[in-house]
Amino acid sequence: MRFQFTTLILSLSILPLASAITLDAVLNTTLEKNPAIQQAKLKVEQASGRRLVLRSVIWPSVRVNVPAGVQGGDRAGSTTTKLFGFVRGALNQPLIDTAIPHSLRRGDIELLIAEQQLNLAIEEQLHTARVAFYSALYQRELRSLRDKQRLRLDENVASQHDRYQAGLVDRSAYTTATVEARGLDPLVQGAQRSYAAAQLQLSEAMADDLNSNTPRPEPEGELTFATVDVDLNAETTAALDRRTDVKLARLLVKAANEDARIIAAGYYPSATGSITADYIPVTGIHREGSTSRNQDFIGSEIREGAAYTWQVIDNGKVGGAVLKATKIREINELELKKLEAGVGQQLSRIHNDLAGIAQRHQALSSGRNNAEQAAVAVQQNLGSGLASQLEYRVAESSFLKTQSGLLEASYLQNVALAEWDRATGRYFQFSEDMH
Repeated sequence: MRFQFTTLILSLSILPLASAITLDAVLNTTLEKNPAIQQAKLKVEQASGRRLVLRSVIWPSVRVNVPAGVQGGDRAGSTTTKLFGFVRGALNQPLIDTAIPHSLRRGDIELLIAEQQLNLAIEEQLHTARVAFYSALYQRELRSLRDKQRLRLDENVASQHDRYQAGLVDRSAYTTATVEARGLDPLVQGAQRSYAAAQLQLSEAMADDLNSNTPRPEPEGELTFATVDVDLNAETTAALDRRTDVKLARLLVKAANEDARIIAAGYYPSATGSITADYIPVTGIHREGSTSRNQDFIGSEIREGAAYTWQVIDNGKVGGAVLKATKIREINELELKKLEAGVGQQLSRIHNDLAGIAQRHQALSSGRNNAEQAAVAVQQNLGSGLASQLEYRVAESSFLKTQSGLLEASYLQNVALAEWDRATGRYFQFSEDMH
């Protein structure tokens, strides 16, 4: 038996143990390794390429061809064949295009949208990791609290067993004490499962290896309750300027407006300048398909010109596309108004939750000492036979409910403060503010 116990201790000692991790470390690791954040960063690079495409309308386009061939026979004026080659180039430069300024702005907006989407992904993942950290602390402390309560009930079971053996109480007292102690087992196991689930969520947020042999992160610290005072009106006004989702919605409205203007540019005339050049390093090359001997021979030349286009009748092609883009812009404007209107409601709800949690914590704090003293007194009286098992059960349940309520209030306040930081846009400095 001793050998088996020693073997068990050695096997437990070689299991991988997770080191404690702070909230700051969790947030930093999430920021560096979270896959959703990494994907959003790649989309920023993709938007940079899209911006170059939209800005390319202002730059000239250059094409170069190098034709080559063989010519000979009577038409070439020689019985021998000749190898020939020449260089042909063309340069086109937009001169008048009403879509150019809108395309330049649309390219800048495209990049800002991707940056705000990255900010939104960072905010969501950091918030998820933060709430998971608080949840892990809460479930671990709740498990510890219920373990201590179960230990007290186990001591009562042992006391009632000794008294039953001594003939001081009947068997029902010992049975009742045992049932009460075992009634906490599912609660302890439930807290342990919830703690493991919170650890798994932390691992997912930090992109840790989810292998079953990899130890899960152990959060460091404990939940605390602090008195907070927030200015609802001032924070509501500031949130409209700081929130990522509001900034993103405004950018989507601007992007839809620029898209509509780019399409509407089809109503207006456009002009393009062009320069074409042919460089022929040899002479005696005949023009293909020529019907005149005067135009038969070709040589190096440069030609300049301009093309002017104005589509007067589009048969609804441009008008339909403009109408479609306009409707998209109007939908985005409605979504923006709805989002801005919901900011105040969301902050008001969190503000009320914080006030309610503070009142609940204050009420539980005032009754905690009384519940603890009552539980200790009943336990002492139960040992001397002056209190019944029912009184002991009621006192212990009341004390456990008070302690659990205080712990839950601390957890709910921390989660509510995390929601407040997210709703007010306080997680970090946004990219658009730096431009």
